[in-house]
Amino acid sequence: MPQVVLTIGGSDSGGGAGIQADIKTFSVLGVHGTCAITAITAQNTLGVQRIFGLQPDIVVDQLKSITDDFSISFAKTGMLHSAEIVMAVADHMRLTNIPFVLDPVIEAEAGGRLLRPEAVEALKAHLIPLADVVTPNIFEARALTGIVVRDRDSALLAAQEILRLGPKAVIVKGGHLDCTDLLITGEEVILLPGERVAGENHGVGCTYSAALTAYLALGSSPKEAARQAKLFAERALLGSMRVGKGVGPVNQAAAAANRYCH
Repeated sequence: MPQVVLTIGGSDSGGGAGIQADIKTFSVLGVHGTCAITAITAQNTLGVQRIFGLQPDIVVDQLKSITDDFSISFAKTGMLHSAEIVMAVADHMRLTNIPFVLDPVIEAEAGGRLLRPEAVEALKAHLIPLADVVTPNIFEARALTGIVVRDRDSALLAAQEILRLGPKAVIVKGGHLDCTDLLITGEEVILLPGERVAGENHGVGCTYSAALTAYLALGSSPKEAARQAKLFAERALLGSMRVGKGVGPVNQAAAAANRYCH
């Protein structure tokens, strides 16, 4: 039987990021994806026009429905929108003890704030301490720590600050710097170099964290899962599609077509 994974996040009506990107990534990587939707967005390649956050009890009902039926190997969180949803998700993850990747989605790549300011503190206090891996980009790392990430030294400082909150590992993504990701655990610091590739990048962060989740569910170590997820995201970006009038989405199927998903 395939591994079953779970994504908890927002719906992107444009199909490029959020739940839609996660499910496509899971499918390409051969795991069965389930989901709990936290918010519905009116969103396209030009940006986010409107967000409708769901009530926390509706999110919890989805989570209970999933975990009552499926054995979840690994989960990920993305857009959580409000402090109330953050705390509701934290309660469920604590109750079920499901390992998970926390992607601290704060703003959309195409533009638009996805996490309310007060929810950042809730994320730090209630959910990050439970996470197996936290995957901020440099802007999210600054929002979580106050540290401006400009190079590897400042990325390490931010990663250490996040690690002190309690997760098992932190990956500060270097896509906005020199494309080198920094992975830190309680025992080691690992640099994961990459190459800057041309392409449309809507949904690349969601795709990376979903791929990381899938590889962890399939048994890879955090280091190997991070390396594989980085390569997967690069190839999805290389195969990105120019659709709509703004920033196009990455293409998860391109990674599969070129056999970069194994």
